[in-house]
Amino acid sequence: MSLLLLAEQVLNGLQFGIMLFLMAAGLTLVFGVMGLINLAHGSLFMVGAFAAAAVAGATGSFVLALIAALAAAAAAGALVEVLVIRRLYAREHLDQVLATFALILIFSESTRWLFGSFPLFLNIPEALSGPVTLPGGIQYSLYRLTLIAIGLAVAFGLFLLISRTRLGIQIRAGESDREMIAALGVDISKLYTIVFALGAALAGLAGALVGAIQSVQVGMGEPVLILAFVVIVIGGIGSIKGALVGAILVGLTDTLGGLLLPLFFGLFMDNAAATSTGSALASMSIYILMAIVLVVKPSGLYGAKA
Repeated sequence: MSLLLLAEQVLNGLQFGIMLFLMAAGLTLVFGVMGLINLAHGSLFMVGAFAAAAVAGATGSFVLALIAALAAAAAAGALVEVLVIRRLYAREHLDQVLATFALILIFSESTRWLFGSFPLFLNIPEALSGPVTLPGGIQYSLYRLTLIAIGLAVAFGLFLLISRTRLGIQIRAGESDREMIAALGVDISKLYTIVFALGAALAGLAGALVGAIQSVQVGMGEPVLILAFVVIVIGGIGSIKGALVGAILVGLTDTLGGLLLPLFFGLFMDNAAATSTGSALASMSIYILMAIVLVVKPSGLYGAKA
């Protein structure tokens, strides 16, 4: 295995992790502030991808497609929060799971009704197509590098929002004692809607960006949602920093595991058996990582102690 291949896979893992962060950041905000288990978060990822594909197909503009993805996912999130989620805050987690699972079915069938069952395709913008040469002679996709840069910029923007703004102060206070900030005059219903719409917008942005790499299809958000839950468990519920670190760990573990484990078992087995065993363990590696983190730090890497 060459160092160039290893470096390329590290970048792939970083890019995958950054996309998971955009999903997990909104999910951990919603759970941290509202205490809500939202299984429909993956559907908002799908809404952003379909909105971007539709607008890009109609206008040919990738920038307008990203704006449409943000707007559509945020609007869908705000509407869902007002009409459905708002009635679930005082309910048991099982009720929240059942209600948000129903939302998955509603979003999936509505999307299939609007766009059909066939996948859509979102082209990479011409300005970002093709490879770029990095130090060391590494040829890597300019679009994937752009995704990494966008994700890091969003992470920095979220850090500033949470730590330096009045809204961020309210969000952090809501995580600690929502009854107290409501007693101090903060409109808690409005705060919840804003947080939910913000989380939905991040999921929609992730869907739009990933939609240019893979096909846009119904149900594309659920596999990503599972990994996003793994990320917030590893990083710690309610922590944006934890979501970023956890997402990068999951992305690198998943990508490098698929590359290195078959090579490792190839030292002891024939190629077919090594590939089969290594691939099986690679698919389990992120869950093994999650188990190790929970044994060492039950609240996650940056989660608040109970």
